[in-house]
Amino acid sequence: MCGKNGLCLFKNENCRRWKDVHCPRTFGRRPRGVAAWFEAPCHGLRGLSRMFKSSLRHSGFSSIYLVQDSKSHRLCVLKKIVCHAKEDQMKALQEVAYYGLIKHPNVIECLDSGVSGEADAFSNYTSEVCILLPYYKRGTLADELLRRSRNCDHLPAMDVLTMFLQICEGVKAFHEALPEPLAHRDLKTANILIGEGNRPIIMDLGSMSTARIKICGSSEAQKLQDTAGEMCSMPYRAPELFNVESYCMVDERTDIWSLGCVLYAMCFFKSPFDVVYERGDSVALAVISGTVSFPDSSPYDQDLHDLILYMLKVNPMERPYIYSVIEKTHDVISKLQCVA
Repeated sequence: MCGKNGLCLFKNENCRRWKDVHCPRTFGRRPRGVAAWFEAPCHGLRGLSRMFKSSLRHSGFSSIYLVQDSKSHRLCVLKKIVCHAKEDQMKALQEVAYYGLIKHPNVIECLDSGVSGEADAFSNYTSEVCILLPYYKRGTLADELLRRSRNCDHLPAMDVLTMFLQICEGVKAFHEALPEPLAHRDLKTANILIGEGNRPIIMDLGSMSTARIKICGSSEAQKLQDTAGEMCSMPYRAPELFNVESYCMVDERTDIWSLGCVLYAMCFFKSPFDVVYERGDSVALAVISGTVSFPDSSPYDQDLHDLILYMLKVNPMERPYIYSVIEKTHDVISKLQCVA
């Protein structure tokens, strides 16, 4: 049976519409050297379609595939989440709900979704949630920066700011969500796709949660800290998520810190804390210290450096909201245009 938009995801033994090849988590370029395709099932709410799959690529929480419509040859990305407990299934379905809630040109859309089975840890039953997403052949911002880093090919300042402004607009859609604001909690260059015309598209809403969380007691603090340890990438994680205080309010400004790291990476290829992570030193200590330095050979002016530092305030109460970040970004763009 085919889902909405004519995309076949679900149970139909006679359906051969979708073919699948291994795809890295980047949702990016199609891998080379795939010599053979073979049949395997994809489970969904409305049934089982027949997929043709090559080797798998797994993350800690899901598997990602590149799928192709055998009739139209349209490429999409299939995210499959195996749930071992009811809590896992609820979280996966919440991710699907977030895709439906956030509609913005700089946030990835969900083309279709489905669930098969009912997870139950006590009975050792698992369920599977499938999410069908668009395919972007250019891959992620991280891919682009990696390519550029090999030749130290910095993005022009105007390109950096134009793309960053669009990323901020996507984040604003999260922070303005109703009935309550949402926070992405894992903004990083590997979670930003590049579409036509250099349009950035934020992906992976699996770490998203209610933005404003009131912490009352050490057990709640530890729970949030553990969740952040699982869901938020260390070089982009806000300081307050490394050491959650027993009585505090955590809000959407965790994303603002991550945006500062993203903008730094757009300028200098990596987060300011990636080097610490790669050395195996304590990222937590580096982040909490708030020390950020810029290369002596930086091709960017002080205004762009100041915009980065504006977001990387260790104290979240001193950190701006997304509206102020957008306004300041517009100001930097205007100055750059005047100079040009």
